[in-house]
Amino acid sequence: MKRRTLNAFLSAVALSVAAPAALAAWPGGKTVSMVVPYAPGGTADALARLIAQHLGPKLGTSVVVVNKAGASGIIGAQAVAQASPDGFTVLYDATPFSINPHLQKLPYDAEKDLIPVTQVGVTPMLMTVPKTSPYATAADLIKAGKAAPGKLNFASGGQGTVQYMAPELMNQAAGVNMLHIPYKSGGLAITGTIAGEVDMGFFNLPAISGHVKSGTVKALAITSAQRNPLFPDVPTVAEVIGKPYESYEWNGIFLPRGTPADIVNRLNAALREVLATPEIKAKFDSLGSRIVASSPEDFRKYLTAESGRWVATVKAAGIKKE
Repeated sequence: MKRRTLNAFLSAVALSVAAPAALAAWPGGKTVSMVVPYAPGGTADALARLIAQHLGPKLGTSVVVVNKAGASGIIGAQAVAQASPDGFTVLYDATPFSINPHLQKLPYDAEKDLIPVTQVGVTPMLMTVPKTSPYATAADLIKAGKAAPGKLNFASGGQGTVQYMAPELMNQAAGVNMLHIPYKSGGLAITGTIAGEVDMGFFNLPAISGHVKSGTVKALAITSAQRNPLFPDVPTVAEVIGKPYESYEWNGIFLPRGTPADIVNRLNAALREVLATPEIKAKFDSLGSRIVASSPEDFRKYLTAESGRWVATVKAAGIKKE
């Protein structure tokens, strides 16, 4: 009995020591800032706002989205990397996080200064051409590109975007040489594609689906490993080129370096609960996106693989680091 009593006492002491650290992570009355390093209105911003709305009650405090756009996400990521590691400033980032380190020198270390919390989800892109394009299929476009290297071009939202890297990855896999036409934003790249200023562009489903359905652009292929339920008749890029290929705009959440492990784990648990709710799942399904809700460890592994893929793509394309 004495041993049982002692064990019970020690367990109670351990819980009393551990509990305050977890409970103190988000004390009532202090707001959590979820920094989105992109402009309002985009896919990352919309999903971040939806998640923040449901995350607040899980943490027992308010979560507000703060847009710090600029330099393909670098400005916002830097702000979070330099923030106090107390759990009150989180980063909601996307694929440029993995691309930027290979294109330019950053004011922070992407691997060391930001802690992966969870990969929220992935969204595929559609290979899109203007409605007046002479190319009816992706195979037609690729064939034309091979016949006249450097003649065809593609739009993107600029340096560091997945709109830039995904077509480059396809070019290398398919043996095509298309010129990159950068716009000041992803929205302007879509507008330019609709207007016929470029031959092609890769845009994520939420941003381009409405234009495809209205007929202002044509979708020739999708970048996911499998066809998407929203566009079941659109083949995958891998089907078209006959080689493995997939590329996504991923979304994920980070905390500043030095954030205590209990805060990282509690935030991960809360986010996974949010991402498991029917409302969130329905929203992702409606956008053609897929929820991942990974552990911090699995997200870190994913980021390592992404970084390796993009550094190889940049090197093969001959893109010089600024």
